[in-house]
Parts: sequence; structure tokens; C-alpha cells
Amino acid sequence: MAEPSKVIHIRNVGHEITEADLLQLLQPFGSVSKLVMLRGKNQALLQMQDIHSSVSALQYYSGVQPSVRGRHVYMQFSSHQELTTDQSSHSRNSDQESEPNRILLVTVHHVLYPISVEILHQVFKAYGYVEKIVKFQKSAGFQALIQYQSRHETVEALAALHGRNIYDGCCQLDIQYSNLCELQVHFNNERTRDFTNPSLPTEQRPRPSQQGFPDPGGLHPFQQPGGPYTQMGRAATVAAAFGGTLPPGVTGTNERCTLIVSNLNTDKTNEDKLFNLFSLYGNIVRIKVLHNKPDLALVEMADGLQAELAVNYLKGATLFGNKLEVNYSKYPTITPAPDAHDYINSGLNRFNSNVVKNYRHCCAPTKMIHVSALAQDVSEEALLAHLSEHGSVVGTKLFEVNGKRQALVLFESEEEATEALVSKHATPLEGGTIRISFSQMQSL
Repeated sequence: MAEPSKVIHIRNVGHEITEADLLQLLQPFGSVSKLVMLRGKNQALLQMQDIHSSVSALQYYSGVQPSVRGRHVYMQFSSHQELTTDQSSHSRNSDQESEPNRILLVTVHHVLYPISVEILHQVFKAYGYVEKIVKFQKSAGFQALIQYQSRHETVEALAALHGRNIYDGCCQLDIQYSNLCELQVHFNNERTRDFTNPSLPTEQRPRPSQQGFPDPGGLHPFQQPGGPYTQMGRAATVAAAFGGTLPPGVTGTNERCTLIVSNLNTDKTNEDKLFNLFSLYGNIVRIKVLHNKPDLALVEMADGLQAELAVNYLKGATLFGNKLEVNYSKYPTITPAPDAHDYINSGLNRFNSNVVKNYRHCCAPTKMIHVSALAQDVSEEALLAHLSEHGSVVGTKLFEVNGKRQALVLFESEEEATEALVSKHATPLEGGTIRISFSQMQSL
């Protein structure tokens, strides 16, 4: 076996596999600084930012077969300890090879969440006046052209944003100077925008070509996994959050998104309380309590990996005195209906941002809850009064992180902590709307 190296050698890389595909496999473990596609040999070389990142990646993929676009690929340490800039077709210094102008070409790798014109504008306007944005899908992946008012602004934006993530753990920006002189924008819609001319008409979005790439305007944070490639990228993100390996009992290969939850306390449980509990492990699409069997509920998660995390951590958990049974449902989705509660656009879904951080905090119910988004002047007495109706509080600790007020609350039992979480997450307290999750800390 080769000595550990920052450079990873990948074999069986077919012509249908792109640089972006390979980046999605490895970026959850750290930044990829250089990439060489050896097309004639169906191979590739990728250099990670450090040996720790490459070791974590190979440790993870030694137990999970990586698959890209339906093709198995095989990884090992390369005999190269470094890739030279001349070797690399994807050097992070490549932006210096182009002449600066007013337009940036932005490629976004490892896209887990939709990227709108508004999101791009919010990211790039911090470095100057953004005149125009055009976004599109190419073989390299999701791309956009950003036109600034001056070259000085593009230089600042590239220096500040190249290699950075839009969201925590995903949507990495790969930026270079475009060779275009001026963007032509005829419509202000979800794909193109001229901020200097807000009176431009909108355009009805054409239907995506059945043979081409999908219109990125149709991307949605809850679209179902697109096969093993997408699922593998999500599994790698979770593995990176847990230090390079998936949690015990989690395979990362499940594709069933809908769960059936049985043995519910019918007097105290409703859809919102189930949402508060299951949203700890992923975004929720819909929840339906079965009226003919009110001790049963269906919970549809955003993807199969998040559903697997929920099964892994909640099976056997106690809620309102009943031990829950959590299994995969035979139904692939929950049909929209008046008795099915829809959470697909809920701002309370926890995995719309800080994705890696949220995965890192996934755990089974504990006696300790973590309360965040507290008002700055909230008192310990007010917090206790808000939570203590759900059980005996053994201890509390209020503290600040980056100027934000937070608290740890230790209950006598996991069941009491779980009841407090499902009942009081996203409730108002002295001017703030608090967020609650389980803490993995054992003591205050």
C-alpha cells in the first residue's frame, strides 16, 4: 500500500465523469487544491489541502464503494506527494492566468441547495456594485456570470470568495475571470437579472430540454436523490461532519425517504411536535397522522440519508410515555392532502443552512438540551419557568458564543428532555423564538 499523501489517485474515471463529479466526492473532507484528469487512462489525480483530509477521505471510502454517475470508481494514495501547477488542470491559482475584467465566471461545486439570482447577488454585492447576473447549467456544473461596475471590484470579489462555501459544508465557489466584455440581459427573471434596469420584462421559463441539463431555476432543496452519485455526496458530507466515518449503524445507501412512526401517545402528539423531533436529523417534507389509526404517523424526509439518520437515532426513543417504533414506510412519498401537514417551505427546517454543523450535532435523545436564539436579557428564572413544566430540571447554564445568548438545560431523564424539546422548540420567550436540540455533553 502506498504511503499516505495529499494526492489521491482515482481509477475507472469514465468520459462521462466531470471534474465537478469528482470534487463532490472529496470536498466534504477538505478543499481540493489541484486536479488532473488523465482522460486517456480513465484516471484522475486530486490533491487535498492536507494529508489529514486525504486520509479521512480514503478511510471513509474504504468502507463505502464510491459511485459516480452509475460507475464504480476506485481510490488510493498516489505515489506523488504533490502535483505541480503544470500538471494540474484545476489549480486554485488559475485565476492569475486570466486578465482581470468586469465579469466573473463562477462555477459552484457540491451543490446541495438551490442557488437563486438573489442568493448570488447577496454574496457578491459585498465587494462592489453588481450590474448583471446570468446563471446557467453546463457540463462543468452550475455556473453563473457576475458583471461588476469596475475591474477593481471583480479583483476584490475573486480574492475574497474563491474557494469559499455559500453554505456551511457545500456550494463551493470556483471563480475565474470571464473573457466576455458585456453581459446581454433581456429579461429580469429567475435566470437573468439586470440590476441597472429593473423595468425589464419577465419571461416565462421554457421547459427544460429532455436531452440536456436541467434548468437550475427548477432546483429545489427537497428534490429526491438523483441516484448513487447524489446520495454518495450527502453521505460523504455526513461522514466529514463525524470525523471521516459515518455514525455506527448508518450505511449512507438508503434511498427510502418516508418513515412510519408507531406507538404514538394519541392525546399529546401532533404533527408539529413530530416535526420538532424529526427535524433534528434532516429537512421535513410532510407529516401525516393517520386518522383511522391515530397512534401511527408518516414522516417524509428530504432524502434517504436523513431518513436513515432518524431511524438510527429515534428507534426506541420515549415520547410522552410511549416507546416509539420508527421504520421505513412502503409509501415512497406522502401525497399532498388537507390532512397532511406540509413543511416543505418551512423556515423551521434546520438543514436549510449550516448543514455540516447540523449533521455534527445529530445524536440520540439525551438528558441535556441546548437552547439557542435566546433574547440577550433573558433570565435563568424565565428559562426555567418556560421549560420546567415538562420535567425536573437538574441544572442550567447560560452562556454566550459570538455574542449570542445560549443555554444548556439538564433534565432528570431523556424522556423529560425529549418532551421539552418537542413542546418548546420554536416557541417565543421574552421577545425571541428559541431553538432547541439535544446536547451530547454529559454534565454542566
